[in-house]
Amino acid sequence: MRNWERALSVLEALYERGQAAGHGWTLDTELLPAHQQQVNALENQGLVELACREDRAELSALEGRPVRWAARLTPYGHDTLAYGQSRPRAEPSPCNAGLNRQLVELIPSQMAALRVFVGLAGQLRVAPADGLAEQVRTASCDHGIKRWRLYLTQEQMESVAYGLWLHRMTGSAPEANRFAREYGVVHSPARASNNPSAAGAAAEGVSGRGWR
Repeated sequence: MRNWERALSVLEALYERGQAAGHGWTLDTELLPAHQQQVNALENQGLVELACREDRAELSALEGRPVRWAARLTPYGHDTLAYGQSRPRAEPSPCNAGLNRQLVELIPSQMAALRVFVGLAGQLRVAPADGLAEQVRTASCDHGIKRWRLYLTQEQMESVAYGLWLHRMTGSAPEANRFAREYGVVHSPARASNNPSAAGAAAEGVSGRGWR
């Protein structure tokens, strides 16, 4: 386990035990000495607060026993834990991206359209493919070439093509055209109509032909 992973696990333990106790503190009997040492290190980083003498006296009265040590998260510790639990995953390299995934590099306008598409998931009849929203959320940007990098399954690539098709139908074609040119994936309402799960896309295609 890497240092930051170990730190997050300690922060999580402090948070859960403090919440369970009701007063926010994790007491000396609830952590092993080795973990208490890790807490001391996190205190030096401003992520954890150790109970002072007055706090320990109040906790001792609540517990009905002497409390010699207690710790809780600082606001910075809370935020570090919250961010750590939702942080973007490390970008996989091509060698471990998975045989069923392909590296896709999107220009900023394509990525902006894709974010709108996955953000509308609850309103669409043809929802984004499973896992696509997570790929969009955790995508990394190569600022040198101004490209967003995602590793997508074939199903997710077809879903991207559908999202860019919607973008084209409502006013901007270059994003879909570029995706088709670079990856050979195009959304076709006629083809989608043969797939019951994509019937909604076919209906959209009929209603939107006049917008091309």
